[in-house]
Amino acid sequence: MSQKIAFLASDAPVAQTARAALIGRYGDVPPEQAEVIVALGGDGYMLRTLHAMQNLPAPVYGMNRGTIGFLMNEYSETDLLDRLAAAEEEVINPLAMTAMDRSGRMHKALAINEVSLLRAGPQAAKLKITVDGRLRLAELVCDGALLSTPAGSTAYNYSAHGPILPIGSDVLALTAIAAFRPRRWRGALLPKTARVRFDVVDPDKRPVMADADSISITDIDWVEIRSDPEIEHRILFDPGHGLEERLISEQFT
Repeated sequence: MSQKIAFLASDAPVAQTARAALIGRYGDVPPEQAEVIVALGGDGYMLRTLHAMQNLPAPVYGMNRGTIGFLMNEYSETDLLDRLAAAEEEVINPLAMTAMDRSGRMHKALAINEVSLLRAGPQAAKLKITVDGRLRLAELVCDGALLSTPAGSTAYNYSAHGPILPIGSDVLALTAIAAFRPRRWRGALLPKTARVRFDVVDPDKRPVMADADSISITDIDWVEIRSDPEIEHRILFDPGHGLEERLISEQFT
C-alpha cells in the first residue's frame, strides 16, 4: 500500500544522501500533502521538524542519520512502508515559555524537551522559584535550573542528575544545575498542570539566559513556563522501540 510521504533531512551529507535514496524509491510530496513526514537526521533535527510541522496533521517518523538518535528509529531503505504501517504513536505536549528580558521585551517560545535557565557570567545565578503563584524557593544559588517534559527527561535533565520520567506520566521535572545553595536540593516533581516562574535575583551582577529547545533569550528578568495541552506532537516509533521502552532501557545502561 502506497503512502504520501514527505522526506525532510538535515544538512548533513549522510542525511541528504539518505533522502535522495528514499525519494528515488518511494517518491515525495510536500509536507502539507503528506500522510506521514519522515525526518532524517539526529535528535536536534527531529526537534526542529516537530516545531516546524506542528500545525500539520501528519505524524513524524524519524530515522537516525545523526548521532544519538533517542527520538529516531534505525535507518533502513528497504522496508519503510511496512515499518510505517506497524509504527506506534506517541503524543507529546510541549512547554510554553514566556520570558521578560531586562529591557522590558516579552519573548515566547515552545520547548519539546526542556526550558533551562543558565548563568550568563562568571557569578553563579540566583533564582527565586514560584509554583502556581506560591513561593517555593526564595533563593537558589546555582549554575542554572530547568523544567523538563517526560520526553526530554533523558536529555539535559538527566545529565543534570534529574529523574527519568515515564512518557505517560502527567508530571514535569524541575531540576537544579550544579546547585550551591541549598546544596542538597536536587529539584522537584510537579504536576503537568503546574505553572512555574523563575525570577532572577541580582541580575546586574548575576545575568541569566533562558533556552527553550535551543531558542535562547539573553539578559532575563523572569520566565514563566507551563505545559501546553492544546499542541500535540505526534511521533511514530517502531514497535518495541518507542519512548516508553527507551526511557526504561536508559535506566539500566
